[in-house]
Amino acid sequence: MIIMGIDPGIARTGFGVVSKNYRPKSKSQNRLKCLDYGVIQTNLLLSPEQRLRRLHIELFKLLRKYKPKVLAVENLYFFKNLKTAIPVSEAKGVILLAAAKKNIKVVQLTPLEVKMGICGYGRADKRQIQRMIKESLGLEELPKPDDAADALAIAFCYAIKNC
Repeated sequence: MIIMGIDPGIARTGFGVVSKNYRPKSKSQNRLKCLDYGVIQTNLLLSPEQRLRRLHIELFKLLRKYKPKVLAVENLYFFKNLKTAIPVSEAKGVILLAAAKKNIKVVQLTPLEVKMGICGYGRADKRQIQRMIKESLGLEELPKPDDAADALAIAFCYAIKNC
C-alpha cells in the first residue's frame, strides 16, 4: 500500500511517500520504505489563484506517479497567524479536491497525533521526529526541508497506526 503524506502550504507544500508492502532483505528490517519526499514550491510573484493552480498541477503529477491509496494530510487545529491560516486553508482545499478527483481516501492528522504516533510524546521537537523517521525508514540523512520531513512523518504515522 502506498501512503502519501502532505504538509499543506501556499509557498511550500511538503510531500512524503511511503510503501507498506516493502519486502525487507532481513526480518530485522522495517516493512516500510520511503519512496520519495520533497516540496512543491510556488512563486511568490504569482497571484494566489496562480499559486494554487501550480500546487494542483504538481500534486496531480505526484498522485499519478505514485497512485497512493491514502492521502494523509496535516489537520490544523489552531493557528497563530490569520494571515498564514487562510492561504494554508486554501492550499488544503486544493489538496482535498485533488484527492477527491482521484478517489483517494483522505485522513487528517494533527501535529500532536503525529508526534504521539512516532515518538510517543506530544511535545517532541522537529529534530526528534526527523531522527525517528531517519532510523525507522533507513534513510541516510535526516529528511529536509522541514515541510518535506513533516509530510514524511505524517505518512509514516498513518502507516504504522493503520496498516
